[in-house]
Amino acid sequence: MSGNAGGITEKGRELAKKNREEFKRKKSELPKSDAFFGDSAYMSYPIARSGIEDTGDTLLIKCIEYVPPDEGSNFGFALENSTAEIELADGTKKTIVTTEGNLKNYKISDGKGNLVQPTRADFHTKDGEVQDMKFVTEFTDANSRINANKVTKYNIELPIPQEVNDSNQVTWGDDRMNALELAGLAVAQKFMKNGAIESIQESQQAIRAMISGVNIPGIEGKTANAVRAALSGAAIGALGSNISAKSVIARSTGQILNSNLELLFQGMNLRSFPYSITFSPRSEKESAVVKAIIRSLKMSMAPKAGQFNGSAQGIFLQSPDLFQLEYRKNGEPHPFLNKMKLTALTGMNVNYTNAGTYASYDDGTPVNIRMDLTFKEINPIYHEDYLPGYGAGEGVGY
Repeated sequence: MSGNAGGITEKGRELAKKNREEFKRKKSELPKSDAFFGDSAYMSYPIARSGIEDTGDTLLIKCIEYVPPDEGSNFGFALENSTAEIELADGTKKTIVTTEGNLKNYKISDGKGNLVQPTRADFHTKDGEVQDMKFVTEFTDANSRINANKVTKYNIELPIPQEVNDSNQVTWGDDRMNALELAGLAVAQKFMKNGAIESIQESQQAIRAMISGVNIPGIEGKTANAVRAALSGAAIGALGSNISAKSVIARSTGQILNSNLELLFQGMNLRSFPYSITFSPRSEKESAVVKAIIRSLKMSMAPKAGQFNGSAQGIFLQSPDLFQLEYRKNGEPHPFLNKMKLTALTGMNVNYTNAGTYASYDDGTPVNIRMDLTFKEINPIYHEDYLPGYGAGEGVGY
């Protein structure tokens, strides 16, 4: 060993000798140097571990090739034209696409002996509303898509990290909507439901009522005047002046509009999993495995340039590989710890002087290496993921 680590004690030499002898006895079980890559590639630290023996608690890292959506994919969404069976004038029946443009080509009976041009309302009315084209969703998230076409590039099995945790978070946020905003929302809904002309007329009627005076339950005349002034202030504010409905009412009455404050769900967060792994290679073969593990992870987290001649020359970069993480106990999925969806390796830091000073063996291998990894799931966790048959397992779930 070279460097500033000082001399090796007699006890240290005996331990190193014992490790070398143990390695020779189990040489047939160790991965070959050319077996570090490929579907069956298996890299394990410490090296004495094999994929078939009971190994205690471990972290299995599978490198998975990224699979983009199919070429020409509509990303799981499509518009589907509605169809209906109509009876033609000669009594025959035909299934047609019921778009307004297509319906112009047909005549149907009105039940009174007359032939009339059909409309969508004749076929697709529900609860008094005409149903338009419908969205067809067959959305498949990245986790499901890639697992269905999984290509495993290699496997890494490491001692389970000293810190194992999972953190699930969702986002909730304050939301406010006062009475005037709710009234505007009601007008907008009318606009979408009834069409432009009718809704514009209703909006004009509502504005005239507010300006000319309308009885609002629980609001006295002075406050009603302030509300009308607020509407005027909002109109002026729309022209660029810094006047708000809230300030007009507050100045006029000493009151403010009830904001109807409520905490609303806003979305989900993706989980991250940080790990720290310490390597202390005990032999040249174990050093080779550690080197292969570090190099493989670095290579797999890097994007693919496509065209490369010393530098990236392609127009596009391809996505890096992904990783499936799994806690294991004696070679089987862990019966208690959390599961994880596919992850991306978003951060990697290797400290080759983890012993506090630089020290290496004769072949240049550092005597103590710390590797910090940060993985992040590519899809969020949903309520349904915990239901039977969706991969949550028998432990704590995701």
